Amino acid sequence: MDFGRRALVLRRGRIAVRLPWRPVVVCAVLAAAGAGMAVLALMTGSYALSPGQVLSALTGRETGFVQEVVVEWRLPRVVAALVFGAALGVSGAIFQLLLRNPLADPGIMGFTQGSYTGALIVILVVDGTYTQLAGGALLGGMATAVAVYVLAYRRGVKGFRLIVVGIAASAMLDSLNTWLILKADLDQAMSAAAWGAGSLNGVSWNQVLAGGTCIAVLLLTAGALSRPLRQMQLGDDAAASHGIRVSPARLGLILVGVALTATVTAASGPILFVSLVAPQIGRRLARSAGITLVPAAFVGALLCLASDHLAQHAAPTPLPVGIVTVVLGGGYLGYLLFTEARRRL
Repeated sequence: MDFGRRALVLRRGRIAVRLPWRPVVVCAVLAAAGAGMAVLALMTGSYALSPGQVLSALTGRETGFVQEVVVEWRLPRVVAALVFGAALGVSGAIFQLLLRNPLADPGIMGFTQGSYTGALIVILVVDGTYTQLAGGALLGGMATAVAVYVLAYRRGVKGFRLIVVGIAASAMLDSLNTWLILKADLDQAMSAAAWGAGSLNGVSWNQVLAGGTCIAVLLLTAGALSRPLRQMQLGDDAAASHGIRVSPARLGLILVGVALTATVTAASGPILFVSLVAPQIGRRLARSAGITLVPAAFVGALLCLASDHLAQHAAPTPLPVGIVTVVLGGGYLGYLLFTEARRRL
């Protein structure tokens, strides 16, 4: 069958997979750009290194202080930026596909703020470990998702109603988070406020391995739910006619998207707007009819790593990566609203 576009066909026995060429090439280019940015991030810092030293340290040929700098100090941060960025990109793609709205984002809909609230309670009340912090963020995000879903449910869930309820929940949770910080001790408040800006400073291998394992499981789950997700792009009635149980599938996808956001929030704080921007950039680069998860993951990884590198080296003092992503995402959001307004004129 001719689909009108060149495609790569992979066959093994009776199983065949058809992949359009353009998304494959785009993902390969993004992966190469991410690898180049990773090498650049490992090279630069207060102790500058050459590309040869970085590659030697990564392969084990370089030992001593250089290997310590590359493997123990800088590599966890780079891996965290790539893995967390990919998770945020997939999370944003899930919500934008489910709601068929380019403004659908865990941060705008309150899920990120809910995760921040849960983690903030753990920080201020019990001063817990990373595992407790991750549990608090996950519970806060899940509770927010369930509350938004229930409040938006009226003979089914419509995308516009879910976004409006999510925006209201986001505003309320922002106020709650501010109140919690104001009521806390000065040291705790300063620590919570700095963490709330979204930063990869101090990320260790333990956090990367724990968060990366959770994210890998969630990404596999998202891949397993990709078929109902594609069907639901056509509308609930069309998906139901193809045998998809729409409400359970939507709830499961929302929980996966929230869990991805909560895992990142627990490790680094809320890194906003990556999940809003990455799916749209991936769709435009791949020129696909709808948003696809894989390009969104690659764009999110590259965007998070580039933003973190810019935050570390473009200012006199290092900044949290969340500040840079908010600036970039705010500019993109303004552009999106401007183009939508012009389209309706």
